[in-house]
Amino acid sequence: MAASRKYSRKHEAVLQCLRSTTTHPSADWVFQQLRKDFPEMSLGTVYRNLAQCKQRGEVRTVGFVGGFERFDARMDPHDHFVCRQCGRVDDLPPLPLPEGLDQLVGAQLGAQIDEHSLLFYGRCAACQAGDAQAD
Repeated sequence: MAASRKYSRKHEAVLQCLRSTTTHPSADWVFQQLRKDFPEMSLGTVYRNLAQCKQRGEVRTVGFVGGFERFDARMDPHDHFVCRQCGRVDDLPPLPLPEGLDQLVGAQLGAQIDEHSLLFYGRCAACQAGDAQAD
C-alpha cells in the first residue's frame, strides 16, 4: 500500500463495491449503489475515494466510455473490450501476444515498458443481435 492513511468506512465501501462487480462501473454507478447504506455520502466523496484507490494501486481506470471514467478492481494483467454502442466493458481472457512485445515497443520508443493494457473497441454480440432484429 503506497499511502499509510487509515482506511475509512466509506473508502472500504467504495473499494468493496468495485470488487463486487465485473461491470467496470463509473463513479456515479458506485455512488448510486452506496447511497442507501451511506445516505450522507456525496458523489465528491466517491470521486475522492476512487482517486485514493487508484493511487494505492487497489483499482485501475479502464478508460473513458460514453464520457465517464470506468473503474476495474481486478488488478491482474488483463485486457478489455468496449462496446461503442451500449458502453459495456468486458474483461478478456489471456491473449496469445507475441513474445517480447513489451521489449519491441520499448526499443522503438527508447523506453522501458513495465506493463501494457490493450483496449478493443467494437459492438458487442447483444448490440449486433439487436440490430439484426430491427431489420
